[in-house]
Amino acid sequence: METPNLKGLDSKSFYTRESIMPIKRVLSTGKFPVKIYTDDIESEAQQQLHELSTLPFIHKHVAAMPDVHAGIGATIGSVIPTRGAIIPAAVGVDIGCGMSAIQLSLKANDLPDNLSGMRSQIEQVVPVGFDMHQNLAIDKTLVVTMNERLNILLQKHPALVKMKKNFHKDWQLQMGTLGGGNHFIEVCLDENQNVWVMLHSGSRGVGNIIGRYFIGLAKKDMEKWFINLPNKDLAYLPQGTEHFEDYWQAVLWAQEYARINRQEMMRLILETLSQTDLPSFQVMGEAISCHHNYVAMENHYKSNIFLTRKGAISAKEGEWGIIPGSMGTKSFIVQGKGNLESFCSCSHGAGRRMGRKEAKRRFSVDDMITQTQGVECRKDEDVIDEIPAAYKPIDEVMENQNDLVEIVHTLKQVVCIKG
Repeated sequence: METPNLKGLDSKSFYTRESIMPIKRVLSTGKFPVKIYTDDIESEAQQQLHELSTLPFIHKHVAAMPDVHAGIGATIGSVIPTRGAIIPAAVGVDIGCGMSAIQLSLKANDLPDNLSGMRSQIEQVVPVGFDMHQNLAIDKTLVVTMNERLNILLQKHPALVKMKKNFHKDWQLQMGTLGGGNHFIEVCLDENQNVWVMLHSGSRGVGNIIGRYFIGLAKKDMEKWFINLPNKDLAYLPQGTEHFEDYWQAVLWAQEYARINRQEMMRLILETLSQTDLPSFQVMGEAISCHHNYVAMENHYKSNIFLTRKGAISAKEGEWGIIPGSMGTKSFIVQGKGNLESFCSCSHGAGRRMGRKEAKRRFSVDDMITQTQGVECRKDEDVIDEIPAAYKPIDEVMENQNDLVEIVHTLKQVVCIKG
């Protein structure tokens, strides 16, 4: 069947309105409906959602979160339930990317007036961008355990090692590092002037290699089996095949790596802050941690399925989550409401409203300085692509998902570190 082109066409031809808020639209041009939680969606993302909805193994419907925007193959900000298959490109190459946040006993007036020293101290202990630790920064026992699991995969897929120089050394030295792009470390204040540390990162280089490798295998399998797809980036691995089982183990490993990576960064940050001139402090409760690029086996509509959240977090009833804005706006600590139509999910952030190249073309360093006023952060041409105006308004995103989550804390950064 020829795929209809949605670009440039009147959305009224393709959408029906839902009477139950907060779903804004239902796209019904494929085999399965797509329930969309925003009106702010570009034509390329609409096309990607349509293509996704034509796949025969979708379970019930696809959900598009308020931060939805075009990605590679599948849209970022989409929740994709599948039966008997996983789409590696939908999970993406930053497998297990997500957030961690923790509240401290400190108050705003405990922080120094000049926060540049705090930012510098954190940057000294947590490598950013392409940098990594010079020596192992985590417990060797943990590395041994992770290495044992990884070696089982590498014995079956030795080509993974060839995809990166110093493969074994680098994944270990990158544990506890930030990376670049939209990854960040922030010191924030909540509505009660409590101090929080929040960070965003994923599975670093090793997750990227695993993602790219299995995306490639899925595409080769589609060609071998003469399976036609509306988009080659929707190549999938059918359950029961060798590549599926290997990918499932690999993706679980990478998601665990990402979780530990954030855990180790948080440990390094807290240790560093405890050695500064700040008053003695305690951690208030457990860290909140959530993936937002991952796949898990869950039960929805009385069926066990594979649920891919690509730029979305789990929001089961009472579950804690983190929804960041941009490097100059608010972020939110939330609790899920267990909305069934969203597959108990919500947005992973504000979502981009323009690409990185467009942001760099449209904005200047002066714009960055203005839009990050009051935040101790980089304000140079290399981070213009992360300027707040490149993202959707976070308040609007939150309003569009008030049936998915409840806001518990509102955070505003005072320090932001990017790679």
